[in-house]
Amino acid sequence: MAYEELMIEGRNAVIEAFRSGKTIDKVYILDGCQDGPMVTIRREAKKHDTIIKYVDKERLDQMSQTGKHQGVIASAAAYSYAEVEDILKRAKEKNEEPFIFILDGIEDPHNLGAIIRTANQAGAHGVIIPKNRAVGLTATVARTSAGALNYTPVAKVTNIAKTIEELKKEGLWFVCASMDGTRMYDLNLKGAIGLVIGNEGEGVSRLVKEKCDMTAAIPMKGDIDSLNASVAAGVLAYEIVRQRG
Repeated sequence: MAYEELMIEGRNAVIEAFRSGKTIDKVYILDGCQDGPMVTIRREAKKHDTIIKYVDKERLDQMSQTGKHQGVIASAAAYSYAEVEDILKRAKEKNEEPFIFILDGIEDPHNLGAIIRTANQAGAHGVIIPKNRAVGLTATVARTSAGALNYTPVAKVTNIAKTIEELKKEGLWFVCASMDGTRMYDLNLKGAIGLVIGNEGEGVSRLVKEKCDMTAAIPMKGDIDSLNASVAAGVLAYEIVRQRG
């Protein structure tokens, strides 16, 4: 299946995209541009909780595929986002205890796509990603997921730490990947669980880590001390699968 890069250029086209209900991840606006259409675009972006980035003309020219951006380019999601409630509902419909991936700032689209693919294969009910400082559901993510996005819902939230708190009220326990954690084989990873995977470089942020109930370390025998985020997600996910039986 081919996935088109969904970049929308031009003032009228961007306004129409918002008003038609298309999911826009980010809108890039020429810094300092204050005319009527740009005011409308900013208003629509705020209404739809879309990230606004102010950039210079050189950046827009580099991004443009048509050469006719008119000072604005919107990046549309290749897939629509689910709600967290949809993920919980999916678990309930399957009569299974919830198993959710929570990704804290994954910025590489290939990592995100690979993690979504792993989540699907491991039987997770969905994936949660943050709105800011993380990649969204781009065409590259869709391609790398190898079709998993058709089956695994992805929700985008404003605050990962707050979302974890809310999911705890639904009975979930949370384990995050951390090199200084307890060996994963020594943890009880059964039941309703959220697996938290951090940023490729910095790992799980301090605030999110504090919200987790457990930290899991993957035993490593090699000469380097870390794994790729998508590989770490796969290793921990399948330990959860093993324990869930």
